[in-house]
Amino acid sequence: MRVRTALVGAIAAGIAVTQAGIAAAAPAKDGHAPTRQALETAVRDGVPGVTATAVDRHGTWSATAGVGDLRTGAPRSTADRYRVGSITKTFISTVLLQLEAEGRLSLDDTVDTWLPGVVRGNGNDGTAITVRQLLNHTSGIFNYTADDGFGTTYLTRDGFLRHRYDTLTPEQLVAVALSHEPDFAPGTSWNYSNTNYVLAGMVIEKVTGRSYASQIRDRIIKPLNLHATSLPGARVTLPSPSSRAYSKLAETTTGPTYDVTALNPSWASSAGEMISDSSDLNRFYTALLRGRLLPREQLREMRTTVAVDGVPGMRYGLGLLEGELSCGVRVWGHDGGIHGSSSVALTTADGRRSLAFNFNGDWAGDAEAVVEAEFCGKRPPATSPSPDRSGSPSQGPFQDLSDRL
Repeated sequence: MRVRTALVGAIAAGIAVTQAGIAAAAPAKDGHAPTRQALETAVRDGVPGVTATAVDRHGTWSATAGVGDLRTGAPRSTADRYRVGSITKTFISTVLLQLEAEGRLSLDDTVDTWLPGVVRGNGNDGTAITVRQLLNHTSGIFNYTADDGFGTTYLTRDGFLRHRYDTLTPEQLVAVALSHEPDFAPGTSWNYSNTNYVLAGMVIEKVTGRSYASQIRDRIIKPLNLHATSLPGARVTLPSPSSRAYSKLAETTTGPTYDVTALNPSWASSAGEMISDSSDLNRFYTALLRGRLLPREQLREMRTTVAVDGVPGMRYGLGLLEGELSCGVRVWGHDGGIHGSSSVALTTADGRRSLAFNFNGDWAGDAEAVVEAEFCGKRPPATSPSPDRSGSPSQGPFQDLSDRL
């Protein structure tokens, strides 16, 4: 999603720098000082507030910085629930891989096997695209959130303010994508497309006869006791506890700041509708990487990656990003952006160290600096790098995809 096209901006007028002080939920065992600094820097660079939780051999460490409500000045909470955007994709992929392990489908099944006639027109052909290619973004199907008309209607200011409570169906979202020719022939290149995961959710429903939301609840949320994680469908509110979410609703880092907390996430569907908190995300990715959710063969498939075009150090598996950091540490997880919310959740391959955090603004902050601080102990610069036109201040992993839903 291109709600934001730059990651550095000023906080709304009238919010004093003193409100950006950091509060920790528990004393650090020292190793988290650079992370504290990175959170403070994000707020100083324009993020209204940040909430983060890390888990390592010393236990759990949580901290917040900035505010959760620009009107009242109330701080963020370490228990905040927030919209996680494309982190939803890892949950969708996990369900499909569980179904493969049960012999109910194959990753090499064509999309047309399960959704006959759905992917047709303008050169799109569901008989030539596999489920695997949906999950690793090599299908070539156009990304519906990149459609100019869709963006004007649902993502930027005037359209969003008129249509924020509209309910959209998966079929409507796919139709937007299929009004375009494919980006490339299936399997010949890579391009991040939310359409792939809308179709993946539709495949889950066809295979099981039940909604993808119910499958995620029964197969992942309940077994892992993810009490803060939900799939809201068309529900427009965030559950408590939560902070407000803010956006510029424009391709700029300046101008008015809008409260976008209430919205109907059906436009994100199985590509990005979920709500969670930092503790639940850490628990999920740790369980996933440690083999608690998938048999060895399916986890190997999930971790089989392809190169992410234009982003050095990043590769994409089946709903799972792999990134190599500046210190050589390799991390796995996903990021996600939706109106007013930018999130990252990562863990090491052995699941022994994890980090999840959220910015409650979609136009500012250097997520990469927070990741490098936690996993590499790298202190951030005094201010974030200047953004480029693509909306990324750096070319490191877990930065460039965060505004695509």
